[in-house]
Amino acid sequence: MEEKVLKAIQDDYPDAFAWCYGCGRLNKDGHHFRTGWQGEQTRTIYTPRSEHIAIPGFVYGGLIASLIDCHGTGSAALALHRKNGHEVGDGIEPPRFVTASLKVEFVRPTPNDVPLIAVGKIQEIHPKKWKIDIEVFANETPCARGEVVAVVMPSTFTSKE
Repeated sequence: MEEKVLKAIQDDYPDAFAWCYGCGRLNKDGHHFRTGWQGEQTRTIYTPRSEHIAIPGFVYGGLIASLIDCHGTGSAALALHRKNGHEVGDGIEPPRFVTASLKVEFVRPTPNDVPLIAVGKIQEIHPKKWKIDIEVFANETPCARGEVVAVVMPSTFTSKE
């Protein structure tokens, strides 16, 4: 049985902000990354599809960067939501974050036929800015590392509908 994130922050994003290609639950063509707590760390589990290859047998680096990016902003949302006294699923809308910077280091080729697990460690560096250190594993082997600096989404980011 494949491991899953049962309570994901993305489930609580309002519909107007649930369209991200990486983690938006309403984007029918997106990846639907889901980020939740595992102890004091965050976790996203994703199995790449066959079209996510760089060369046969290995995942395209852009998918890994997208996983790190969305895992970072989701982790920041989890952390601030918890700091504000809330948890996923409690009916309170969580904060949304955008990426201020993204760093990705590819450690070794990543196989495309296994679930990838992104694990995040969170540091608050400002009331509206968080740094998340992330490792991506395939079969318990580290494949990539990343750092996301995420900032609370500005109020100017509104739906263009």
